[in-house]
Amino acid sequence: MPEETQAKGLRTPIRFLKGVGEARAELLSRMDIHTVGDLLLHLPHRYEDRSSFTAMRDLQPGMAVSIRGKVVACGRSTPKFGKPFFEAVLGDGSALVSCRWFGAGYIDDAISMGMELIAHGKVTNIRGTLVMTHPEFEVDKGEDAGSLHLNRIVPVYGLTDKLPQRTVRKLLYLAVEEFGGMIRESIPSDILETHGLTGIQDAVREIHFPTSMELAMRARYRLVFEEFLCVQIVLARNKSAIERITKGHQYAGGKGLKRQFVESLGFELTTAQQRCIDEISEDMHAEVPMHRLLQGDVGSGKTVVAACALLDAIDGGAQAAIMAPTEVLAQQHFKIFSQFLTRLGVESAILTGELSAAQRRNAQSGLKSGRIKLVVGTHALIYDKVQFETLGLIVIDEQHKFGVEQRGLLYDKGAHPDVLVMTATPIPRTMGMTIYGDLDVSTINELPRNRQEIVTRVVGRDQLEEAYAYMGRQVEKGRQCYMVYPLVEESDKLDLKSATVMFEELAAGIFKNVRMGLLHGQLDNREKNAVMKAFKEHELDILVSTTVIEVGIDVPNATVMLIENAERFGLAQLHQLRGRVGRGAHKSYCILQGDPKSAEAWQRLKIMEETQDGFRIAEEDLKIRGMGNLLGKEQSGFPTFKFGDPIADAEILVAARKEAFAVVQRDPDAVEPEYQRLYRRAEIAFNRLAAYAQVG
Repeated sequence: MPEETQAKGLRTPIRFLKGVGEARAELLSRMDIHTVGDLLLHLPHRYEDRSSFTAMRDLQPGMAVSIRGKVVACGRSTPKFGKPFFEAVLGDGSALVSCRWFGAGYIDDAISMGMELIAHGKVTNIRGTLVMTHPEFEVDKGEDAGSLHLNRIVPVYGLTDKLPQRTVRKLLYLAVEEFGGMIRESIPSDILETHGLTGIQDAVREIHFPTSMELAMRARYRLVFEEFLCVQIVLARNKSAIERITKGHQYAGGKGLKRQFVESLGFELTTAQQRCIDEISEDMHAEVPMHRLLQGDVGSGKTVVAACALLDAIDGGAQAAIMAPTEVLAQQHFKIFSQFLTRLGVESAILTGELSAAQRRNAQSGLKSGRIKLVVGTHALIYDKVQFETLGLIVIDEQHKFGVEQRGLLYDKGAHPDVLVMTATPIPRTMGMTIYGDLDVSTINELPRNRQEIVTRVVGRDQLEEAYAYMGRQVEKGRQCYMVYPLVEESDKLDLKSATVMFEELAAGIFKNVRMGLLHGQLDNREKNAVMKAFKEHELDILVSTTVIEVGIDVPNATVMLIENAERFGLAQLHQLRGRVGRGAHKSYCILQGDPKSAEAWQRLKIMEETQDGFRIAEEDLKIRGMGNLLGKEQSGFPTFKFGDPIADAEILVAARKEAFAVVQRDPDAVEPEYQRLYRRAEIAFNRLAAYAQVG
């Protein structure tokens, strides 16, 4: 091995691996493979069992099989119609199979009469003849001869153009043989033993060239477990550090504001709401600061739960702040809270970018002096001039709409305040362990008794006129409707409807006698707020919009949600949009007009007809779109997994999380040498660097 290669080990640039060179290194770089370590972690996405042979008499069209036989005829064939090909007829004493290769001039010298061959491919029937087209093949050298491609369980890899499977397998074999012994173990021996995990060197060998499917699955389990373990260790250490270093806000005894608020509601809390209120209250009165996520489906009553937390803080002598992503949502929250607090003699304020200079100064001075106990606001809360006397609790609504830096700026305005973040996007439990692993989670998993079920229907473009007519009848009854489109304006590249074009077309046509409004993200805040306010106060009957209505507009009189080109939206987003109706006493409907190009895409939309369970919908959306797309750009700092899948590998994630928190409890500061390496590995994995290649 060259001295330079020995020194770099797993960090050896891939071009120095035997059989690679500059040209192949460029091809491998397209697959994000730059070092030998990267190559070793380029795992198969499936396996083909080529370890047994099928008798030729048993072959049927459509079968993908391995066969073994003697070449009884071979040569070039030039048909009257079609391309010329090389044909080798194999026989095993039970039947004959034709193997054909088009082009591939090297075959002429590779195959000759009388040879014993092993071939693997898919069988087809061409005019009564069983044919394998372009099968993988090797000369049969007997039972003891090793092969990477046949007569074994064969890995199948993701590829790039001009880099065939056989080449990748050969390169991986060379990498495993030459560098596999350099991979150092990251997991302490006690954890390996407790969970029955394969050692890392054996795992890498078996994941690429398994001696059995059972060992291949054990190898994958090991790699997935380690990946999950590392991410969870970082989250567990973050949580542990906060709990050890910081002290939570100490609240004094109060006047029972929360109890008075609940009694004034006029309805009974659900069991899930009461459970979440109790969990949050217990956290707030603990010695360490609260860091809790409150998640619940659309319309599950999160605002009431958050209100109880805010009142707990105010009652205990502290100030509280709630940050919302839109001015309309901030106004909504302020209206709910201020009416109740005013009756109790508690002053509150709203702080948004739309206030006058005098209003802003009054709010800022009230917060600094402690006169104002509750502030509801938008991004305006994080400005430097906003100061608090004693900020005890922060509530962040629709937290995924804010970046990590924005949340941190608000947090820094208090002395380790309690933090409650809320989301109406249900997160599957195992994904929540990853995204919010350092937060405690409260889940409202039932809807209030008075919440209306929303009838959902998927329709084609030919049923739109009928949908428009139904909306017209709803407007005649005094109801209101939403119409949502994927684009603001027309696009030459996309055959999709736009909000502006459809607004003009419908307002001049079928809805010419209906009061209509247009809302989209290109309007400035003042224009957006004016349109939403007009719709809320029933000065408009139909609101044509993009997805800006996804969060923060509550109109109980709205009974129809029509979403056109619904196949362009994620399931979780469709569920959020659907939640804008069904908020009043009237039966509500969601109409999804789609034009998908496949049966799978139709079935995806049909899930919306089948369920209103946001957690199931979120899980299906995660399977389809992946974690990164589901979370959006604000969450790009969270890990995306190379080996594991939080949904499919849920059991592994649960086990790894439990072990991670136990590890941090045993040795939070990595005093033991074997844990020092694990913690280093965990930091690297969390930052999505090249796993083992960066630790050696």
